[in-house]
Amino acid sequence: MTLDSKPLFLHEEIMLLALHNDKGTIATNYPEYAVAGAVLAELLLDRRISVDGTRKQLVGLQNTNPTGEPIIDACLAKMRTARRRTSLKNWVSRLGDIKKLKHRVAQQLCKRGILRASEDAVLFIFTRKVYPEINAAPEREIVERIRAAIFTDDDSLDPRTVILISLANGADLLSKMFGRKQIRARKRRIKQIVDGEMTGKATKEIIEACQVAMIVAATMPAIVTTVTN
Repeated sequence: MTLDSKPLFLHEEIMLLALHNDKGTIATNYPEYAVAGAVLAELLLDRRISVDGTRKQLVGLQNTNPTGEPIIDACLAKMRTARRRTSLKNWVSRLGDIKKLKHRVAQQLCKRGILRASEDAVLFIFTRKVYPEINAAPEREIVERIRAAIFTDDDSLDPRTVILISLANGADLLSKMFGRKQIRARKRRIKQIVDGEMTGKATKEIIEACQVAMIVAATMPAIVTTVTN
């Protein structure tokens, strides 16, 4: 089975949600950290890494053999060559800083035939890479999955969907998808989902890992402002 025929990974799904469909531009700040959080979630789901129960949330490597998925393998390689164990929060930051991470995920979606790589002129001075959507079906399926989870009271939710909602909520993508008014009306339901009430203990721990990713993303603008001022 080729990569093209496999189901989308969490980092591909969050990248799709983070892009404007027609423009192909990013619809959220610091998508790299949402992508990094999604990769870590994949590694936790696959039991390739573990997080200890200490306050520091140190990450341990359980299986570093290549997976065949380029983004995950690049992140695993970076973790494998680390000199010492570090926290989940630090790994979100480190993986998010991998060169052109968001572009690499977007280009992978291009290979799947979902996006198209293009260039867009900015103020007629320079160009930037954009990735307009050419196959809307995969994102439509993702959005409908999330809609069904949020706007119903079904208690049996797929763990991967729960994790994706947690990432999308932290990246402020849910309101862009459904509108702030509708999301506000389901605030309690979303809280139940992202607090792990709909899934088991293992998935709840992964959701908490994703929330760490969003904390890192939320603090980046303040760090950048402090450094540049």
